[in-house]
Amino acid sequence: MSKDVILIIEDDSDIQELLSHAMSKEGWKLLQVKTGEDGLKALKSKKVNCILLDIMLPGIDGLRVLRKIKEIEQCKNIPVIMTTAKGEETDIVTGLELGADDYVVKPYSPKVLIARIRAGLRRNEEGGSVSSATTWQQGELKLDTARHQAFNGNQKLDLFATEFALLKHFLSNPEIVFSRNQIINAIHGPDYPVTDRSVDVQILGLRKKLGKAGDMIETIRGIGYRFRLSE
Repeated sequence: MSKDVILIIEDDSDIQELLSHAMSKEGWKLLQVKTGEDGLKALKSKKVNCILLDIMLPGIDGLRVLRKIKEIEQCKNIPVIMTTAKGEETDIVTGLELGADDYVVKPYSPKVLIARIRAGLRRNEEGGSVSSATTWQQGELKLDTARHQAFNGNQKLDLFATEFALLKHFLSNPEIVFSRNQIINAIHGPDYPVTDRSVDVQILGLRKKLGKAGDMIETIRGIGYRFRLSE
């Protein structure tokens, strides 16, 4: 049975109880706190595999908590799923740009949320696993999944977990055109409910961090994206 630890930062007691009941058969250990401050304290003392983070919290809000989570070295690659009633596109884009891996709008189905947690856990495990190929390099870009490191020349890249997975997908499949749906399937698994806009935002964030090398991720109008090899 899975020993993964899920940290739930949510101030609504009813939702806490609902999630606890829904996840009781998953084998996960749940850490439940009601404020961002308590969530950050828990992260400093306990090993966590996934975080569910509400935005509208007492004290510091969820977006500020997300910023602080991504500043903690051992937490940079932990999947963070925002769970909130704020469902406007601008809210979703803000969360993704700050490093959230996913964004679930209330009211949500517990089954859907559990599926997204599973996908986040699976993606994180695959990112750190050793396979027959653990390194990829195209031009100045190099990625090492065994060490979970990426470089542009001699500069180490500070990538969020989803950005790392995207770069791995592109480096290992150069010159192939992928639709947004194919990219979603490759990164999150099949039938994962993520919008095209979410993919665009995360690729935009990756491009920015790659600097000039970001131009190698080419937009194919009306289709999706391709990683173009430098000439």
